[in-house]
Amino acid sequence: MAGIDVETRDNVRWITINRPERLNAYDLEMARTLIAAFEDAAPYDAVVLTGAGGAFCAGGALDQLGEPDPEQLRALFTGSLRLVDAIRACPRPVIAAVDGPAAGGGNELVVACDFAIATERSTFGQTGPKVGSAPVLGATNLMAVQIGEKRAKEMAMLCRRYSAQQALAMGLVNEVTPDDGLVEAVERWLGEIARLSPRYLEIAKISSNQWWNQSKDNMNAGLGMLIQAIGSEDMLEGANAFLEKRKPDFRAARRAQQTEKDDQ
Repeated sequence: MAGIDVETRDNVRWITINRPERLNAYDLEMARTLIAAFEDAAPYDAVVLTGAGGAFCAGGALDQLGEPDPEQLRALFTGSLRLVDAIRACPRPVIAAVDGPAAGGGNELVVACDFAIATERSTFGQTGPKVGSAPVLGATNLMAVQIGEKRAKEMAMLCRRYSAQQALAMGLVNEVTPDDGLVEAVERWLGEIARLSPRYLEIAKISSNQWWNQSKDNMNAGLGMLIQAIGSEDMLEGANAFLEKRKPDFRAARRAQQTEKDDQ
């Protein structure tokens, strides 16, 4: 499937997002392929999620937000919720192997994974309010359990970027490796997993989903608000600024829309 590579190594499913020209941002078709790969992972010892070409993942593709198709965006948003839920429901441990940027929805994939290992050059952060969106699928809810409410709000609302070492100190990742040591570190973790009981690893993982399960109503409510905001002036300004590689001016966009209404 274009954009997603799935292979098996030593009874481990390796899933690679392979669209480096857009920092591995995924579209609806790619999200569906990712979901299927996680849902079919029961025969394996573990799953590794990673990205190709020096990036982990930049979340959902923004190229259609400038001229939004409500039905397509609704499908992408709901597909993203199904994706993070598939990671949490996967019966096998899921390791995020991060090399490069984990941004926006890509950062939320890190939140969803059971473990995360990152290279020194990796960076983490949310992009929602900066590009006319909000990170409701992990960053505004479950991430607070992982790194603390104040830090999670800082990341989700202010869109700051964090180094791998900062992510380690916050508790967002489990280990930081040299840039050329990611595969070796992941294989070391996989070796540890392979010595443990698959049955009881699954029980421990699913039982650990308490906070995730309690976040689901919040995620569904946030998703509904995102869908209602499709085509809003803030979404259009954020998306167009991103595509045009300029800083957004949300307040100017609102003033322009108000002026247009007043002239009618």
